[in-house]
Amino acid sequence: MAGKRRVEVFSAGCALCEETIAMVRRIACQSCEVEVLDMRDPAVAARAKSHGVRTVPAVVIDGRLASCCAGSGPEEAALRAVGAGTPLP
Repeated sequence: MAGKRRVEVFSAGCALCEETIAMVRRIACQSCEVEVLDMRDPAVAARAKSHGVRTVPAVVIDGRLASCCAGSGPEEAALRAVGAGTPLP
């Protein structure tokens, strides 16, 4: 095997992110190079955005966002549909 598989975990430091990091590290093999990236860093956030990351935790493998992490994230229309931004009577 010539190279390594690059596995990037985008995290904001929350408990769910920590669980994902632990899982990725647990399943990683000798061919995996795992890097944990902190979304609180603006450069990391920009990089995540370029991969299509909209929610964390998210995992990018060899430059491709894993399908399990491709959630669309919060959208204004959906939030408004359930009452966000609507004053209570």
